[in-house]
Amino acid sequence: KQIDKLTEKIVYQLAREQWKPDYVIGLTRGGLIPAVYISHILDVPMLTLKINLRDHVEQDDLYEAHHGIYDLIGHKKILIVDDINDTGATLDWIIEDWQGINLPNDSAWADGIWNGNVRFAVLFDNLASKFSRKIDYSAVEINKAEEDVWIVYPWEH
Repeated sequence: KQIDKLTEKIVYQLAREQWKPDYVIGLTRGGLIPAVYISHILDVPMLTLKINLRDHVEQDDLYEAHHGIYDLIGHKKILIVDDINDTGATLDWIIEDWQGINLPNDSAWADGIWNGNVRFAVLFDNLASKFSRKIDYSAVEINKAEEDVWIVYPWEH
């Protein structure tokens, strides 16, 4: 029920801004459940992006993770969903990877793709994160530099 309420907070933020994505992208593993929930509430398709920078990383998996998503970038509104912006490494990897494949010097990257038609939502936003952009939507802000909290999600039991 707590995860439902946190996810609903994100949906309310989207509604307040009158911004509705064309696609919700859930990051494995923690972003999948909130992404599915958001997808159902908004009645928009959800895609899965497999990124695993911590455990059992395989480059082939990372390459296959975004096959089929690249053609949406710059043309559709995309909401990238994860459970936590912890260090920022996962989200920065997405930015670097997507820009590297799709016209890296295109001014559109600076002029409106990131935090424009591609936005980020997390249940928990760590304010001490080194993420190079801002999180657009979050349910809870924490600061692990001040209080080293460990969040246990229901899907991790």
